[in-house]
Amino acid sequence: MRAKGLRFQPSGGSRASSVPVGKKQRLTIEKMANDGRGIAYLEGRTWFVSGALSSETVEARVLSAKSQVVEARVERVLEPSGERRLPSCAMAGRCGGCTLQHIPHEAQLALKQRTLAEQLQRFAGVTPNEWAAPLHGPELGYRRRARIAVRWDAKARRLDVGFRALASQDIVPLEACGVLVEPLQPIARALPVLLVGLEQPQAIGHVELFQGTACAMLVRVTRLLSPRDSDHLRHFCTEHSVQLWWQAEGEPYPDEPEAALSYRLEPWNLTIAYRPGDFVQVNASVNEAMIAQALDWLAPEPNERVLDLFCGLGNFALPLAQHVHAVVGVEGVSVMTERASKNARANGLDNAHFFQADLSKPLIDAPWFGQTFSSVLLDPPRDGALAVVQQMKQLGAQRVLYVSCNPATLARDAGELVRQGYVPVRAGILDMFPQTAHVEAMVLFVAR
Repeated sequence: MRAKGLRFQPSGGSRASSVPVGKKQRLTIEKMANDGRGIAYLEGRTWFVSGALSSETVEARVLSAKSQVVEARVERVLEPSGERRLPSCAMAGRCGGCTLQHIPHEAQLALKQRTLAEQLQRFAGVTPNEWAAPLHGPELGYRRRARIAVRWDAKARRLDVGFRALASQDIVPLEACGVLVEPLQPIARALPVLLVGLEQPQAIGHVELFQGTACAMLVRVTRLLSPRDSDHLRHFCTEHSVQLWWQAEGEPYPDEPEAALSYRLEPWNLTIAYRPGDFVQVNASVNEAMIAQALDWLAPEPNERVLDLFCGLGNFALPLAQHVHAVVGVEGVSVMTERASKNARANGLDNAHFFQADLSKPLIDAPWFGQTFSSVLLDPPRDGALAVVQQMKQLGAQRVLYVSCNPATLARDAGELVRQGYVPVRAGILDMFPQTAHVEAMVLFVAR
């Protein structure tokens, strides 16, 4: 029982003083973290430094400090690594989007490959029989979807338009963005002038840009706009040949009812229709390479049935349907299964069938669960698919292809698949987001 009035200090003497936010500190970087930050050690604390490379000496500014962990960013590179390169973007180091621009692309790929391998070994105790070469496309000009932050500063009576800053809610002014696809770049550059000139800029929540078979701009509004402001936005979209979409409290809707969005999968002559808010892979070239690799690894036969879990709009299911007897797609959101079904019909595919189901629950009562599938493909969100893989053995599939956007949950689920008798025979990374530490991966499991 602790005596009243006594204060206990941690072992070793007095409590360590906190590290104030904004403090500058000279550090020597000893190694790299999986997210691309440099790691340094000083006075019993571990420092994670954005923008730093292994073996460098840097001056870093503290962003946050908690217990023995300090997060910081590079202010000056005092002794650079020979691997360092000059970022192509003037916002590098401030914008929270592309945090690896100072690292050559080949080194970025190696970092992501190492991250995936370490996660699979550490959390699942597995190493694939074969590592595939990384799938990648252009380093810049790849992003066909982007959200632009908009915030009204009431005190300064100023509208901030841009991207979220690194480790902060601040907004970095939008000047240019090299990772956007070329058709969206002039729209993004002109957007701040448009929004600042509105009568009620404080009514704008955010803006999203999309590019596919057409370009589109979604304007999220928090209150009713004046007729003048609405007309300004319409004129801007007409001038830039962009569809205008609105969103208030409900689902997004087009300013012109006949407006439609879609993207092409040229190798399979498919058109995938979608609406703002639907999940669409942001990198078109890597998406097509990913689908092609999935078909190659699964090697489906014309008489087979394939189950596509977390199927979305049919991004994998429709190309698969061109090669097999039947595809069953399952998604948790009913509106997505409706759109996937429409996409199948619009592309002349009558062997792709879609069902809504909560994939975090037991699936034994689902109408498709008792059917036999030669292969299962799953592409879950970041929290993974543990509930599904725990039921995988009951589906009887010989091949399971897991596409992941989170190596940690992939590793967890891989361990479960191995316990059920599946062997990871091939794995590789998908560089869907160059210049960032985001890792996507594909692993093929085969039943013993």
